[in-house]
Amino acid sequence: MKQHEVLRRASLFLEENNREPKMAELLLQHYLGVSRSKFFTMMNEEVPESVLNQFHHALTEHAETGVPFEHITGFASFYSRDFLVNEYTLIPRPETEELIAYVVQTASAEPMRIADIGTGSGIIAITLALELPQAIVYATDISKEALKLAEKNAARLGADITFLEGDYLEPLIDHKITTDLIISNPPYISPDEKMLLSDTVKNFDPKEALFAEDNGLAAYKAIIRRLRDTLNQNGGNVLFEIGHRQGSDVQGLLQTAIPEMDVSVIRDINGKQRIVHGFCDSLASDK
Repeated sequence: MKQHEVLRRASLFLEENNREPKMAELLLQHYLGVSRSKFFTMMNEEVPESVLNQFHHALTEHAETGVPFEHITGFASFYSRDFLVNEYTLIPRPETEELIAYVVQTASAEPMRIADIGTGSGIIAITLALELPQAIVYATDISKEALKLAEKNAARLGADITFLEGDYLEPLIDHKITTDLIISNPPYISPDEKMLLSDTVKNFDPKEALFAEDNGLAAYKAIIRRLRDTLNQNGGNVLFEIGHRQGSDVQGLLQTAIPEMDVSVIRDINGKQRIVHGFCDSLASDK
């Protein structure tokens, strides 16, 4: 069959199975191994049998189980780079690119120490290390498997990161590392909301990277509780990605823990609460 016929039939098949038809285009382009622009010039060409077999197998698996495109291919695109992903790491969301862009736009040209907490596949730490070459970047995660993948991604992309195994800020404290910027996209979905998620998310993203107790606030509380032990005493920044209804809660947690911190909630391109930014010129001693 010609490419346009394969694509039309596959799109209809996905639609009949309540899946996004565009997945057919993504998968076919992947197995053909061509760029997006090249893909659309090949519509009248015949699809090789070997490609058809791989394509149909992946298409059927996605229709039946919801397995995401990134798990089929083993890669996810983030900030114009391809990252290895697997079952131990969260598939990066486009919204997190806005967190990166905010840091890059507001970062000082001076050398700074950045720590990415709960790094997963390493997308935040690696992207910041590459976009801000003046920075010294650390990344922590409690998952050995996630850290192994993050280290592979850093090596592939040429990013200099110090990876530390442990829970949230504890590895930094253990190594007596202080930072100018703490950044994190922690788990923030309440377990009560699990049934609202698509099977593509809840059955394939690691639960540890999705869900947090206490109405989705447990991870923020754990990080904020030890901030004074890890932020530079001469001042620093804290940046969290948040759920779109968590802005006031996370803002309140930060202001209660560190009253001298100026805290703001930043909305994303769709007008939803997306980032909480805390900043202070200096940290008062913890009484």
